[in-house]
Amino acid sequence: MHRIALVDDDRNILTSVAMTLEAEGFEVETYNDGQQALDAFNKKMPDMAVLDIKMPRMDGMDLLQRLRQKTTMPVIFLTSKDDEIDEVLGLRMGADDYVKKPFSQRLLVERIRTLLRRQDAMNGITPEEVDESNKVMERGPLTMDPLRHAVKWKGRDVSLTVTEFLLLQALAQRPGFVKSRDQLMDVAYDDQVYVDDRTIDSHIKRLRKKMRQVDDEFGAIETLYGIGYRYNEE
Repeated sequence: MHRIALVDDDRNILTSVAMTLEAEGFEVETYNDGQQALDAFNKKMPDMAVLDIKMPRMDGMDLLQRLRQKTTMPVIFLTSKDDEIDEVLGLRMGADDYVKKPFSQRLLVERIRTLLRRQDAMNGITPEEVDESNKVMERGPLTMDPLRHAVKWKGRDVSLTVTEFLLLQALAQRPGFVKSRDQLMDVAYDDQVYVDDRTIDSHIKRLRKKMRQVDDEFGAIETLYGIGYRYNEE
């Protein structure tokens, strides 16, 4: 059973979403603010967190920043309908997805299931189940091990979220070939989940930033404006 942490200062949202997720078979923990959640996470990390952005004591952005120092677990932001800047900033900081308030609880459940399926696929495959997409891939200085969710660039470890890993894997599998944003959406999300171009762009920017933290000359991911992205093997 997956453990989902809900962090929001709106008790009505906590109660209603928790009831929905528990009915779907999840174990749910609820927190009223980011500091309360962080204190609990330091003792035991959940499988996924759903965070409101605007909260007292510690907001969702601050909590995400602290979480990304120690975990790559999937994170979904809950945002108000006018918080477009916060959405982009959250994705650049390492959130995997966002859902706008007021939201369909069914949509939230589907997004949670999507990210958990991706996480489980990376963490739970046995050696007997390895196929071509799960074998260790080497592309120049890049090494990716899907079974261990491990990435190295020039021998140095790079910590990626599930979404970032999937996007890099999709690009690096065929160096020199262009992947459109629509194709990358299909890689990172299920068909029933819609995200816009900006979401993919934000994940790519975050991915580049992480690669440049280990190599400030990293330039293997090329943007083709109006078309998409491609990986150029060095």
